[in-house]
This record gives sequence, structure tokens and C-alpha cells, in this order.
Amino acid sequence: MPELSPRRRALILAICCMSLFIVGLDVTIVNIALPSIRADLHAPLSGLQWTIDAYTLVLASLLILSGSTADRIGRRRTFQAGLLLFTAGSLLCSVAPSLGWLIAFRAVQAIGGSMLNPVAMSIITNTFTEPRERARAIGVWGGVVGLSMALGPLLGGVLVAAFGWRSIFWMNVPVGIAACVLAALFVPESRAPHPRRIDPVGQLLVFTTLAALTYGIIEGPDSGWTSAKITGCFVLSAAAFAAFLRYEPRRPEPLIDLRFFHSAPFAGATVIAVCAFAALAGFLFLNTLYLQDVRGYSPLHAGLYTLPMALMTAIGAPVSGRLVGARGTRLPLILAGSGMALAMIPFTRLTADTSPGWLVASYLLFGFGFAMVNAPITNTAVSGMPRAQAGVAAAIASTSRQVGGSLGVAIIGSAVVSNVHGSMRTGFAQASHIGWWIVLGCALCVLGVGLLTTGRWAHITADRTATRMAPPDPVPVPH
Repeated sequence: MPELSPRRRALILAICCMSLFIVGLDVTIVNIALPSIRADLHAPLSGLQWTIDAYTLVLASLLILSGSTADRIGRRRTFQAGLLLFTAGSLLCSVAPSLGWLIAFRAVQAIGGSMLNPVAMSIITNTFTEPRERARAIGVWGGVVGLSMALGPLLGGVLVAAFGWRSIFWMNVPVGIAACVLAALFVPESRAPHPRRIDPVGQLLVFTTLAALTYGIIEGPDSGWTSAKITGCFVLSAAAFAAFLRYEPRRPEPLIDLRFFHSAPFAGATVIAVCAFAALAGFLFLNTLYLQDVRGYSPLHAGLYTLPMALMTAIGAPVSGRLVGARGTRLPLILAGSGMALAMIPFTRLTADTSPGWLVASYLLFGFGFAMVNAPITNTAVSGMPRAQAGVAAAIASTSRQVGGSLGVAIIGSAVVSNVHGSMRTGFAQASHIGWWIVLGCALCVLGVGLLTTGRWAHITADRTATRMAPPDPVPVPH
């Protein structure tokens, strides 16, 4: 890639962040519309879980494939294709005639979305090559991730109240089209020097693992946890995962290079991403149902309640990026795990009339904690790895986020559903306690793994892994 001016680099970062904003927003904006979707399309609670997880599941399954494909055929070309497909999927979601069609169109959205985040991160990594400048760019990126996901419930509340639930998909259309045009004008094309070949078997095994596991968790409460169908799903998921671990190391160019995980910081960042985004997804899912079904708030009122969380995320995410650039990932991860864990303590004793002051204080703490976590995850994923593998490394980090979001909604939602007695209005608050405890456990995992994988030993494993994965020096040609 030719040397670009600072202004051009800033413009490329802004274009990439536009795509990130609509993808991140879409992960959470749908949550605030769930009660309206349930009423309009007569959806059961498991149907609401699938409305969220159809998107995150497909996104998680295809992110790595999209990242390696972009490294091969061109990052800008793949980025533009993703924008167009995501925009088309959003239009289809806005006219879905039934729950089944909505879930299907959410999957179409996710196919397009899978071509955006890892590809945009790869573009950024190859645009900002100086480490401190790249850390600041990733801080901006992390801020947009946090801001978009935190703003989702607020913007969703405004749109649902004014125009109905279908309107939450409209705003993706102009942003997606604008980002596609700007990418064509200002983002230079780039490819990896030695892109890897497609791995269809590995891709199929990843999708089977995640799909079977998610289906079993979501449908377990209705079908029975010991039923043949649910047991079969869990067995199929475990078998596919075992086959994946056995198959991938034997390929010269695997879908996921398992050597990445020999780096303790990288492996830790993957676990942290799963836990943090499981906590966020579970938090938003439960909080939306609590505010609207238990407390009886309108979508707008419920969205306004989450405004403190959005503000803290917007303020804290750039701070996290600067902390990572100046002091490394350890401090932001400690703040992230501590903030999210403290936020959950009042929710573990939630009632139908819990003080609004406690709710707002928890939203502030959770927003601050979540703001701290994105920049360390992304920086760890791409730092120290060969630049030619930037797309794959970023895709693994993004996949971990989406796997966490999918499992968070599936596990926490099903745990709460299994404990609801009576109507949602009277039984949900008490039943939700187990869900909040799971969120608390995820936050403590962020803290513990963050401490474990940011010390001297962890950095030694990262250096060793980077050395092993670096391309060999070219053999000099004799004259």
C-alpha cells in the first residue's frame, strides 16, 4: 500500500468506522424492539432469542472466511460487497411478513456484516503501520464499537416509539450506501502478499459446532434438556468441534491457525471477548424485557434509561485506547472486569420496583466497564502478529465477540426462561436473578483472565509465537 497522507488515513478510518457503526448498532438496536416484534409477529421468547442469535451466529461463523477471502481477492472489494449485502438485508428485514422470514433476513444481514468488521480492521492495520498511531486508531475503532452497541437501545427506543419496530432497519440503508461510495473513492485496494486458500471443511465444522450448540441451548427449555433432539445437538456440536481440532493442524493453510493460541495474550483476549460480549448481550436482552414487560415502560422510556450506559461507553472507549497505547492492556482489563462485575451486584437482587437510582448507577458502571474492554481485545489480536495475517487475526477477535453475543443470549435467556413462573410481569424479575449471576460470572472472568494473560510470562509466549509465525527470510539468489 502506498504511503498515505495523515488526512487520507483519517478519512479511511472514518469510512471503516461507518461500517462498524451500523453493524455494532444492529447487534443491540434490535433488543429494544423485541417486545414490539413479539406482539406484532406473535413470537415466543425462544423466537426472540433466534431474532438476535440468527444474526450473531451467522456472523460468527463467516467472519474468518470473510477475512481470509478479503486478504486474497482484495479488502476494498470485499468491504464494498459486504456493505451492499448488509444494506439489502436491512431492507428485507424491514418488510419481513413473519417471524421466520425476519430470522432468515437477519441471516442475510449477517452474511454482509461478516465482510465488514474484520476487513475494515485489516484495512486499518495496513493503513496505520506505526504502533502508537495504530493503537490510537484502534482506540477510535473500539470507541465506535462501544458507542454503537450502547446507543442501539436508545436509538431503537426513539424509532420504535415514532415509527414502529420495522424502522430500526431503515437507518442502515443511507449509511451503508454512503460508506460504499466513499470506500470506492478513497480506500486503496490491498491484499495479503500470500493469502491462504479457502478451507470449506473447516468452515463447515465451525458452523456446525456453533449452530448445533446454540440450537440446543435455545430450544432446550421447550423440548426438554434430556430429549433426544437436544442431546443430539450437543453431541453433534462436540463431535464437530473435536473434528475441527483434529483436522485444522493437518492443513497447510487452515481456516484458523491454532498457533495463534500459543500466545497467552491472544488466547486470553479471545476468552475475554467471549465473556465480555456474552455479558453485554445477556445484559441487554434481560434489561429490555425487564424495563418493558415488568416495569411497563414504553420503548422510548426504556431506551432513555440506558442513556447513561451509552454516555459512559462513549466517554470511556477513547480513554481505553489511550491507556492501551500508553500503558498496555492490563489496566484497562482490570477496570473492565471490575466495573462490569460491580454493576451486576444490584441486579442479582432485582425486583419489580428496584429503585431507579440503583438501575442508573449500574448502567453507568456497566457502560464504563464495557468501554474499557474493546481496545485491549483488538490491540492484542493484531499486535505482534505478521501483517499478512492481520485479516485472520482480526477476524478471530471479531468472531470471539459474536460467539460471546450468541452464547450470552442463548444461555442467559434459556436459564431465565426455565425459571419463569407465571406471567412475565409477575415472575420475570425473580427468574432473571440467575441470568444476572451469569453476567457477573462473565465479568469476573474478564478480570481474572485479564490479570493472568498480561504479565511477563504471557508476553514471553506472545513474542515466541510471533517469531514462529513470521514468514521466513527470503533465500538469497546467487549471482
